[in-house]
Amino acid sequence: MTDHWNGRRPAGRIAYVNGRYMQHGDAGVHVEDRGLQLGDAVYEVCRIENGHLLDEEEHLDRLERSLGEIEMAMPMRRGALKLVMAETVRRNHLRDGLLYLQVTRGALKRDHPIPERAPKPTLIMTARGMDEAALARRHADGISVIVCPDQRWGRCDIKTTQLLANLLAKTAARRAGAFEAWLIDGDGFVTEGTSTNVWIVDGDGRVITRDLSHAILPGVTRRVILEAAAEAQIPVVERRFTLAEALSAREAFMSSATGAAIPVTSIDGKKIGDGKPGPLTRRVAELYARRSQERLS
Repeated sequence: MTDHWNGRRPAGRIAYVNGRYMQHGDAGVHVEDRGLQLGDAVYEVCRIENGHLLDEEEHLDRLERSLGEIEMAMPMRRGALKLVMAETVRRNHLRDGLLYLQVTRGALKRDHPIPERAPKPTLIMTARGMDEAALARRHADGISVIVCPDQRWGRCDIKTTQLLANLLAKTAARRAGAFEAWLIDGDGFVTEGTSTNVWIVDGDGRVITRDLSHAILPGVTRRVILEAAAEAQIPVVERRFTLAEALSAREAFMSSATGAAIPVTSIDGKKIGDGKPGPLTRRVAELYARRSQERLS
């Protein structure tokens, strides 16, 4: 493994690509890498808190599942992968932020079918800080969302890099002055956000989120929230819900590795509840934060 750091603080961000740590701006892959040319790749994003990776094992479980679903091998054993993840965080001198990990099927002459003799997978990692002040504002003030038709492929449970439909919907949201877009399937039910799982609180105080299927990503933060809510005896229902239900909800929120229980205060310009972050959303955020600290201690 080539070391480009040599004990001195780097001038900028450090990336990892296929066994080498290098300056972020110098990192790259082969022109015929299948991730670049065909989107033949999966990824994970882990939150970094106090220099530690949050929910690391769950993210690696999901990575292995995604790879298995597309018949791709792990790029290295889990123990070695965890060492590289930790080293990437260390070399970037991060206490809080995000680690991005991507695995592609590697570089090979361009052809659509999965090759019978696949090349060695390409492994990429980067790490960066987060705007913690902006995240705190979103928790305190809530965010607005718009709705868009869900035009993604049929296996949204695989965390693939094929995100064109997601980015078009996210762009539409930002151009409309909203933070996120919630996606609506052909039957009129909310699936998820472009990069988040979605939740509502009904008039009876039950937390509702869509049940797992090929239609949504099995979010790691979603899973931890469900566990924390169960321990706190907060009633949670996993089922489909319509846009009309969301608009009439008492509260709404979204979750992802970048932020758990971010309040949603308006959908398509219509206020949710009183248009302010609700008490149950704040309670879920507190439970998640407490559980995360317990897991890191």
